Amino acid sequence: MTKGNINVSVENIFPLIKKFLYSDHEIFLRELISNATDATLKLKHLSNIGEAKSELGNIEIEVKVDKENKKIHLIDHGVGMTSEEVEKYINQVAFSGAEEFLEIYKDTAKDSGIIGHFGLGFYSAFMVAKEVEILTKSFKEDSTAVRWVCDGSPEFTLEDYPEKTTRGTEIILHIADDSTEFLEDYRIEELLTKYNKFMPVPIKFGTKTETLPLPEDAADDAKAETVEVDNIINNPNPAWTKNPSELSDEDYKNFYHELYPTQFEEPLFNIHLNVDYPFNLTGILFFPKLANNLNIEKDKIQLYQNQVYVTDEVKGIVPDFLMLLRGVIDSPDIPLNVSRSYLQADGAVKKISSYITKKVGDKMVSLFNEDRAGYEKKWNDIKIVIEYGMISEDKFYEKSDKFALYPTTDGKYFLWDELIEKIKDSHTDKNGRTVLLYATDADAQDSYIQKAKEKGYEVLLLDSPITPHLIQKLETSKDNISFARVDADHLNKLIEKDEPTISKLNDEDKERLKIEVEKNLENNTYVVQVEDLDSSDAPFLITQPEFMRRMKDMQATGGGGGMFGMGNMPEMYNLVINSNSSLADKILHLEDADKQKTLVQQAFNLAKLSQNLLKGKDLTAFIESSYSNLSS
Repeated sequence: MTKGNINVSVENIFPLIKKFLYSDHEIFLRELISNATDATLKLKHLSNIGEAKSELGNIEIEVKVDKENKKIHLIDHGVGMTSEEVEKYINQVAFSGAEEFLEIYKDTAKDSGIIGHFGLGFYSAFMVAKEVEILTKSFKEDSTAVRWVCDGSPEFTLEDYPEKTTRGTEIILHIADDSTEFLEDYRIEELLTKYNKFMPVPIKFGTKTETLPLPEDAADDAKAETVEVDNIINNPNPAWTKNPSELSDEDYKNFYHELYPTQFEEPLFNIHLNVDYPFNLTGILFFPKLANNLNIEKDKIQLYQNQVYVTDEVKGIVPDFLMLLRGVIDSPDIPLNVSRSYLQADGAVKKISSYITKKVGDKMVSLFNEDRAGYEKKWNDIKIVIEYGMISEDKFYEKSDKFALYPTTDGKYFLWDELIEKIKDSHTDKNGRTVLLYATDADAQDSYIQKAKEKGYEVLLLDSPITPHLIQKLETSKDNISFARVDADHLNKLIEKDEPTISKLNDEDKERLKIEVEKNLENNTYVVQVEDLDSSDAPFLITQPEFMRRMKDMQATGGGGGMFGMGNMPEMYNLVINSNSSLADKILHLEDADKQKTLVQQAFNLAKLSQNLLKGKDLTAFIESSYSNLSS
């Protein structure tokens, strides 16, 4: 028997490991399973190149809980260790056996999937164990099994252990009194499912009952037979590790539901990521049905490192706008700290983020080109991602003219260039600027939309919560265009032409009309304006100034409106009086003050009603009485 001290640079490394290096005690199981996986993959690689002579046989990793004796066993059938290797890899903290192996076999082990990077992973066992045993036998011929024991101090014992006759390693954790939760089967299965669901080596945890299918010629009263089979926790060959040509649409959907068992809706489509230069990355991203939801928190993108779950906090690796998606990203090149819990920003991460952005842009182009009609049907469910990407990622925005759609209130969809070509003649104002009219609520703004359509204008339907930001991006990057919400002013002002409208009233009458309306309105929220409109236009029109409303909308979605202090400002509207309407003439010439007030307030309420600003009244009775009063 050998006794000695573990070669560490501080007297008491284990409390430091328990307290500081690992923020979450539950990851001990992930680290130990990762080590067992490394040992198994090393053996497979050595067998493939002829350096391991024995048969591979069973390569499962097994986890067993002995609740009565307060122990957890982790058993692999990998390369195992000799006494010298235990001294080297276990007793020298932070010396990584996986890294040395990869260096020795760098020309042949490139794609072997070996995980380890840190050397400290094994010592995470002491976060939950008061004593740890290692029983191990090397795959090398004539090797002797050894037993290593440590109680959490720097002292250990190492001795021959002839009782172990099979290749591989068994780690026995004697669970500490403050960690007995890990002696519950449900807790271990929960951790295995969370961290090791897609590990590349089968992981067994107990058994389960399966019902055998009945043969085709079975009697009507035949009962299906049940059998006990190994409970394999993981899928060693998940979809993202395969070539896209091997997968059908059904395979992708099945994998989506494997990732997110509580999601019942099918994803709209997926993007398969696969790159090996200048970094390694694989994965599958899914577009779920999002509509206008900007606050997706559950079922997030999962980050893996060689099929080992790391985190679902992927900010920094995945561009912000794609955080709304679901799926998996797997890369050995993402730098992680010792606990694999927090990402470190560096050049590699930025390259990965740029690649993912480019790949998503390319996928959008191909989806649009391959099936435009199908793409248009999905637009309302994916637009929030596309628009967010256009706002936040310049490279994505530069490509967006090939796939970003601009729908109209008539249900037609245009690419940017198609839209400008269609409207450039009718929507160009007297200064040569193309004005794009849009609505954010087709029902509430219907009267304005219909008026615009009567004059031959197209009205876009831009109803996502980030519309103000998208409009600002387009206005600052496209030449000679502007956006105006269809209710921001009367049409003659929104798209000004060189066609003046003659007024029936002189300037003095207009000023008097303005004063009479303001006097009878008794509402400071509305700024009264008298404008020369067509006689067929509404007598009273309520508009909301584009700049003020847009800035408030941007404030509501975290934009720049706050810097102008507009977040707390009350809503402001214009009340436009049509000087050429018969109503304007009546208001001016009514001598009865009460009738004049009634007329102004009824006309004002009808204008509010047309914009759905009137609340809490019996609308049918109100309309009937209003028209009766106006006509009289």
